[in-house]
Amino acid sequence: MSRPASTSFQWDMANGGDQFGLAESPDSDCMDSPKETKPENPGYTLNSPASSPQTASRQQPAATTTEQNGMEGIKVFLHDRELWTKFDEVGTEMIITKAGRRMFPSYKVKVTGLNPKTKYILLMDLVPKDDHRYKFSDNKWSVTGKAEPAMPGRLYVHPDSPATGAHWSRQLVSFQKLKLTNNHLDPFGHIILNSMHKYQPRLHIVKADENNGFGSKNTAFCTHIFSETAFIGVTSYQNHKITQLKIENNPFAKGFRGSDDNELHRMAKLQG
Repeated sequence: MSRPASTSFQWDMANGGDQFGLAESPDSDCMDSPKETKPENPGYTLNSPASSPQTASRQQPAATTTEQNGMEGIKVFLHDRELWTKFDEVGTEMIITKAGRRMFPSYKVKVTGLNPKTKYILLMDLVPKDDHRYKFSDNKWSVTGKAEPAMPGRLYVHPDSPATGAHWSRQLVSFQKLKLTNNHLDPFGHIILNSMHKYQPRLHIVKADENNGFGSKNTAFCTHIFSETAFIGVTSYQNHKITQLKIENNPFAKGFRGSDDNELHRMAKLQG
């Protein structure tokens, strides 16, 4: 189900860098200057939503809504939701490469309810959906073992950040430049993932402080999750149905339309 995630937000200067943690909290979806938050470890703290890939509901609302102090009334609508649902019904796969690969479908949202004059920072992260490793056989995905240790959590800050609510609400907010990699030593800020693991994208909306930064230790923010955007990271497409969907809907793959299944698989492996 699409919903705001229960999270807490911390400003962290550990390891000489400006980082912050995002961790689950049982009592609120969004926060406006909470009294105290303590990260378990320095740097990032990332906990996955508590839903499994097998139990995601198909009856999902069109948008997620924020209802907490200071951030109430914010609504986020997933763009191309029908396309995301088509992929989700088959089992979405996203290519991850050493150099970094963009997601398709692209993650784009429409945001409403922001204060037009207040500045906000929009960012994304991808958290493990569960603690399993998967394999694709007999035309279906199945659990094959325990997940590998999670890669260092990274956040992708939208390049327009910080910007006013009027700016964010004017048009679609696109995260199409976000790239996925399996290079554990990636120096470019791409999101590091493990192949054959399932991930959930999360969108965070954060109030910027008067210096256009992330704010103090306690900052008002909210998190929005669309469960139909979850995917399994792969180095080459496993399900030919996913390959066909990518080619039919991705304008950059139009040259391969009409190919037979063997050609689709060959192109998928080349692409990976």
